Amino acid sequence: MLMTGAKILMECLLEQGVDTVFGYPGGTNLNVYDELYKYSDKIHNYLTSHEQGAAHAADGYARSTGKVGVCFATSGPGATNLTTGIATAHLDSSPVVFITCNVSGKLLGKDAFQEADVIGIMMPITKAQYLVRDVNTLADDVREAFALARSGRPGPVLIDILKDVTTQTAEYDYLPREQHYAHGTLGDLMMRATTSALRMPEPDRQDIEKLVAMIAESDKPMLICGGGVTRSRAHMEFREFARKLDAPTAITLMGGGSMPGDDPLSTGMIGMHGSQASNRACDGCDLLIAVGCRFSDRVALKPSTFARNAKIVHIDIDRAEINKNVRTDHHIIGNAKVVLAQLNAMIPQYDHSEWKRYVFSFPRETEYDASSSALTPKEILSTISDMMPEDTIVATDVGEHQMWSIQHFHFSYPGQLLTSGGFGTMGFGLGAAIGAKIGNPEKTVIHITGDGSFRMNCNELSTEAFYKAPVITFIFNNGCLVMVRQWQELMYNGRYSATILDRGPDFIKLAEAYGLKGSRVSSPDELKAAIEEALTEYKEGRGYIVECTVAQSELVRPMVNGGTHITEFLLN
Repeated sequence: MLMTGAKILMECLLEQGVDTVFGYPGGTNLNVYDELYKYSDKIHNYLTSHEQGAAHAADGYARSTGKVGVCFATSGPGATNLTTGIATAHLDSSPVVFITCNVSGKLLGKDAFQEADVIGIMMPITKAQYLVRDVNTLADDVREAFALARSGRPGPVLIDILKDVTTQTAEYDYLPREQHYAHGTLGDLMMRATTSALRMPEPDRQDIEKLVAMIAESDKPMLICGGGVTRSRAHMEFREFARKLDAPTAITLMGGGSMPGDDPLSTGMIGMHGSQASNRACDGCDLLIAVGCRFSDRVALKPSTFARNAKIVHIDIDRAEINKNVRTDHHIIGNAKVVLAQLNAMIPQYDHSEWKRYVFSFPRETEYDASSSALTPKEILSTISDMMPEDTIVATDVGEHQMWSIQHFHFSYPGQLLTSGGFGTMGFGLGAAIGAKIGNPEKTVIHITGDGSFRMNCNELSTEAFYKAPVITFIFNNGCLVMVRQWQELMYNGRYSATILDRGPDFIKLAEAYGLKGSRVSSPDELKAAIEEALTEYKEGRGYIVECTVAQSELVRPMVNGGTHITEFLLN
């Protein structure tokens, strides 16, 4: 059937099962939005306040549902406004297809109005980029982009379509998604695909047998649950593996939820703000098995001494991650779900009670003195956890509240925690929470943020309110950029340069400006009353803001300085 490029794009989105897009229109993508208007009964468009908010919403939608997120933007500043959101998805391996439109072919390269080399800009932060110059390639480019986004190690892909391509016509034939891998250029790509792109690497049987033998020789094994377990939804296989191995298990920021934080085998977070139990277990184990973990500088603080007494085994889908940050003694390339299933079928039940007694003699999380008149981080998060439904989705921003959340809010399933781990993007949380709510309308979604992070993208309250996609936002307000201030206090002799936030806005009045309610609380009783009111508003389809007053003196504990050995705690 003969169709315009804009219509072909819509049909290709339907092929992929897409019913939700986030974005912002502009001059070059007007034809796409005009066609989207005609498809409004099949594809729902969510207009955000800013393109960055759209990127984070598509990302949050993808992380929480396991589907591919979709985001639209126009050329020039519209496309460049996506860069922070794309980089966030890239560092955390989140599958999102970003579709931008550029100037017409005759203007390309001539510094036309709102022209930018989007392909060049996005190349370092996407799995692949497509500049569509010919309407006849559009359908296969879209099919290939989605296949790349979701396959292998997931990640963002960019499609940049010239404006004139959206009006040109070509023949389009519907192709079911299950036939895409055998079709045309996508079939050719499959033949030459790399491990981290399309092809799902089958784990080597000998590699698995070697690990089985290493496990049999170990007296003090330890596991690390990374983001790869979350992305592959391998949480049940991982939990079975941990129990059969009977091993203490640490969790990275991105692994939150894949191993429940309150599981008897969980030692809590590992690394810079890792628990005493996690970091000391890492230092004392004789076999360390990391699944879907990048060994980033926040985990392997000093690679040369990381797990210095252990044989290190790395299980990952992306060969490029092997020996990149930490030298390993053995590795297995493959999807975590597949590898763990094979391991579970081959290993017996172990008992490492003596080793566990040693590890769990150290604290798994920070304790605070109880107070009836002041709020501690644990008090806030424990109260939220107790009063919210068990399956509540939690989106965070970046800062101390983020670390406190992973320490004290015990996530229980993958996709429950949405946070920017690799890129550390302040302003991620609200957009991600909105995307999660739209993708999971039956679940309660909350947003945990700080007064610094919330300023970044609080304009998306308008998106939340307009689309009745309610989110309950909890602001840890300590009047400063506390994570940065903590470093200034400990390492810069208390020179608090540009970290004090002694200025507006009044967050409760800001909520009111968007038609939402809010409360400012400073004690446990006030917090409980505010949450009760927030849940009442939530049931009516309205979001709510709870501003929690937290002392500036509250620091994230424990803490190990970057570049030092994992047990050299600055703070306990």
